[in-house]
Amino acid sequence: MAAISASTDPSSYKGFGPFMPGFDIIPYNDLDALERKLAEESDQIAAYMCEPIQGEAGVVVPNEGYLKGVRELCTKYNVLWIADEVQTGIGRTGRMLCVDHENVRPDLICLGKAISGGVYPVSGVVADDEIMLTIKPGEHGSTYGGNPLGMKVALTAMKVVVEENLSENAEKMGKLFRQLLRERLPKDVAIGIRGKGLLNAVIIREDFDAWQMCLQMRDRGLLAKPTHGDKIRFAPPLIINEQQLNECVDIIVDTMESMLKQHRQK
Repeated sequence: MAAISASTDPSSYKGFGPFMPGFDIIPYNDLDALERKLAEESDQIAAYMCEPIQGEAGVVVPNEGYLKGVRELCTKYNVLWIADEVQTGIGRTGRMLCVDHENVRPDLICLGKAISGGVYPVSGVVADDEIMLTIKPGEHGSTYGGNPLGMKVALTAMKVVVEENLSENAEKMGKLFRQLLRERLPKDVAIGIRGKGLLNAVIIREDFDAWQMCLQMRDRGLLAKPTHGDKIRFAPPLIINEQQLNECVDIIVDTMESMLKQHRQK
């Protein structure tokens, strides 16, 4: 319920409640708004939590320097910074952690999904002893927390990410992906392309429906995720190579051109 209480997406919190009090929403990518809030109520604020790149919102990449600014403000006002790297972490954006793009260190980092390479359900929270050891033995636990199989899978997956240079591959393939999309996507359909590494999104015109577009891509052999009606997210495997990437782009272009042709015939 705490996680749901922090959401602003109706599809996440609809049907749930009552919600936990004490969550205030700060506009993303707005350091002035964050400082105003911290200056007014820092003695009442435990932490500021944000994604280094907003995933479900449609891969919203903040301005360069935003994460450094967050770190500086949280330090200035003695407020913890929690970075939610569930979607961006473990090589996805071209760095092991997305915060590494700006060489900043949050107080806590939330991780999941990619820790085990999709083989086994694993999630975790990373922090220094100063924070972690405020929880004493017996004060918190989970039935499957720290189970040996999950930890072994996670350690092995992390080793693969490092030894096979998957962060570097994500950086290289991501740049190529965005370049090809900008060169080839029909401008009458796609109006924006954004992302880092292999976490990317295409924004389409309101005349088209992201859900239907994703269904047509699926039928052509490509899986993508629609969000908020006019955005399509692409998060291919970190091991993708250039040939496979070109095949993906061919499918995306073919789908959009086909839907554009259908739209013009109406």
